[in-house]
Amino acid sequence: MNESKIKVKVFGYVQGVFFRYTTRKFARNLGLTGYVKNMPDGTVYIEAEGAKDKLNELLEFSKHGPKYARVEKVEYEYSQPTNEFKEFDYMIEY
Repeated sequence: MNESKIKVKVFGYVQGVFFRYTTRKFARNLGLTGYVKNMPDGTVYIEAEGAKDKLNELLEFSKHGPKYARVEKVEYEYSQPTNEFKEFDYMIEY
């Protein structure tokens, strides 16, 4: 299997619109591990590991987000997986 890791930073109106909730649900349905969290600068940060095609699906989701989000820009990078995550969840602290 082609395993990889992706780090995504989502800009726009992305906090307070269930972005983390829907991202967690979407990523879990894809079988990915990692986390999503709100950042102090108003962005949402996603770090996920799994099959490259599933990570691509997560990336495409992050480009529009949930119903009330207004995504302006997405920055991302792929890297080698570290297998540090057991599931996909929220991170609360900044």
